[in-house]
Amino acid sequence: MIAIIGHLDVDPAVRDRLVASTTDLQRATREDEPGCVVYTIAADPVDPGRISIVELWESAETLDAHFQHPNFFATGEALRAEPRLGGSALKYRIDAEDPVRGPDGRASTEFWSAAEG
Repeated sequence: MIAIIGHLDVDPAVRDRLVASTTDLQRATREDEPGCVVYTIAADPVDPGRISIVELWESAETLDAHFQHPNFFATGEALRAEPRLGGSALKYRIDAEDPVRGPDGRASTEFWSAAEG
């Protein structure tokens, strides 16, 4: 899996409009693009000028396909409708996954299924 975690900083006066302009594209990406697990562009609840971006893709191949999809280009265009004041986007490879809470019900950083395998 590959995760993309990022943010855009914009004028707080335009942030909510920019996020709203991507709603249909977010839905289309989730529903129409194979391998899309999470695709969220949302207003940061603490920073009035920040847009948070969280994506999760099943594989490098599905993310590469997204980078060529019309949804990707249209979303970028929508988010560039106003000047950016800053931002960042990083990608992460994920090699294991497990519930946050283990068999005992406690939250932990341990990966139980990886230890079992």
